[in-house]
Amino acid sequence: MPRTVAERTDALPALAEVFREHGYEGASLSIIGKATGLGKGSLYHFFPGGKEEMARAVLAEIDGWFEGHVFAPLREDARPRETVAAMFDAVETYFRSGDRVCLVGALALGEVRERFGDSVKSYFERWLDALSLALVRAGWSGNDARALAQEAVVGIQGAIVLTRALDRPDLFQQIVARLRERLDPSSDAGPFGSAS
Repeated sequence: MPRTVAERTDALPALAEVFREHGYEGASLSIIGKATGLGKGSLYHFFPGGKEEMARAVLAEIDGWFEGHVFAPLREDARPRETVAAMFDAVETYFRSGDRVCLVGALALGEVRERFGDSVKSYFERWLDALSLALVRAGWSGNDARALAQEAVVGIQGAIVLTRALDRPDLFQQIVARLRERLDPSSDAGPFGSAS
């Protein structure tokens, strides 16, 4: 049963799942209406710009969640090692251990990449920048920190794809566990040796 939608933000979780499941192009107003419990008139009342405005609102909601739970703590927290560990906890929760598609990543690869390119690029750039800063504060050199940040974000995104493609939820957790270890400057598992 669709949840009650009293205001625009109430529709965003259902919209996000529709875009994750059907993609932007496959998310018809009929499917969106069924998922949100809203008729066409109500959808256009909340989102006068139609499906594109819906997708932009969902991206903004995702961006806000990541800014508050991942990016800002990585940039600002004085305990970088704990914050990097908390980042992995947050992404495991958010992506439901790989069971939830990364909508931002899906839009980066889809036919509508140009339409949402600025939002997608900003999301990934801020993640890389914030994680790099935290890794530098944890003791990695600037170049090593950036390379590790790229490896971590690519690893998380790839783990989501593999988990879903192979129907192996354990893969996400295994890959994230290895990434956690690699980003710990005191670990011998890191590809660049100890922190410089």
